[in-house]
Amino acid sequence: MLEYSIIIALISIAIALVLNLYRLIVGPTTLDRILALDTAYINSVALIVITGIYFKNPLYFEAALLIALMGFVGTISMSKYILRGDIIE
Repeated sequence: MLEYSIIIALISIAIALVLNLYRLIVGPTTLDRILALDTAYINSVALIVITGIYFKNPLYFEAALLIALMGFVGTISMSKYILRGDIIE
């Protein structure tokens, strides 16, 4: 029963990633694209964590942590660039 729930969750998150990709490409403003990229990072972390649960491999959780960290740093740097025009002061 748990395997079916995991497969349904994987499919749902994959659909969410496709919709994020659409918003990332079509997004009317730069802020929409930044939010879509941030949401894509969150969905990819969830996808990797659920894959780790499915395969019972702890290596996936470390990869999810690295992607979450890179997503956070990327979102902060893009936001600083939008606000100030440069990243490093």
